[in-house]
Amino acid sequence: MVLTEMVFLCWGRPSPQDQKACIDKSGVFNYDGKYRGATAKPASYLREDPELSKDGFLLNHERVLVGSGRDTYEKSKTALKTWRHFGLNWAFVDPKTPVQSGAKFCVCVKEFLPWVMMPLQVVYVNESKRAKKSVASFGFGSGTLQGHLLAGEECFSVELDENNQVWYEIRSLSKPAHFLSFIGYPYVQLRQKCFAHQSANAIKKHLTAS
Repeated sequence: MVLTEMVFLCWGRPSPQDQKACIDKSGVFNYDGKYRGATAKPASYLREDPELSKDGFLLNHERVLVGSGRDTYEKSKTALKTWRHFGLNWAFVDPKTPVQSGAKFCVCVKEFLPWVMMPLQVVYVNESKRAKKSVASFGFGSGTLQGHLLAGEECFSVELDENNQVWYEIRSLSKPAHFLSFIGYPYVQLRQKCFAHQSANAIKKHLTAS
């Protein structure tokens, strides 16, 4: 692992030891505490929040229908808990990472030659069920730590709605936190949208295989 101005690089696929070293050196959250937990709110609210745009945060939002029925919902929830939504050939999270508030982890991303390890911490885990309706949702949000190329928060969730449909949703707020992401932010935004699309496909693939 190479530490360059608090950017964690690895020339090969990051090992558990590399990821632990990254987390140990990452420090605290790198974004304002008043936004901690912001991604738990609906995307429509985040779009209209003037404080977020004033402080330079941009919203990335994706909501994809992945199936229907209680069984599909439960499998989708399990997929999130085991990080199947990061089951990509260019991005991954250690599947043993516990989805619980306070847990620290690395998102490992392949960028050209090196891998980049970006440290985060789970900020919240939300789950809700309605007693009289077959409606339920599960999701969690993670905030960026020092050493992450971006500053902000990202939420992944699944929902079983009133029509028995299952939705996978991503809501993220971010802004550059390093000169590399600042000068290449259009590329970063493109990668975020690419990830959202491929992540949804990874969930669908998991459900089909299940």
